[in-house]
Amino acid sequence: MVFGVVLTDDAARDLEEIYDYLDRHASPARADHVLERIEEAFQGLSEHPERGSYPGELLDIGIRQYREVFFEPYRIVYRVIEDTVYVFVIADGRGDMQSLLQRRLLQA
Repeated sequence: MVFGVVLTDDAARDLEEIYDYLDRHASPARADHVLERIEEAFQGLSEHPERGSYPGELLDIGIRQYREVFFEPYRIVYRVIEDTVYVFVIADGRGDMQSLLQRRLLQA
């Protein structure tokens, strides 16, 4: 079974911001490479959505509805509902993920 992958508005904005940042501060080639790798991660989620691990920041407070996959240093946080994978966060994992996840997932 192939699952659909849907980016929330926040996740789409995350992806655009990552691309724009890399395009300006690294190189267009680097921005394209990262975009391709993240798109590959989406393809993997469409085929094997349960492969991701539970984000530690959420496990610590007993939440197991969300999973994540990594493309270092980026973390893609998602939730599977029926036959669709909803991507909620695409972020550099070196930042304050606890606050970001609480703001995006728990206060929504």
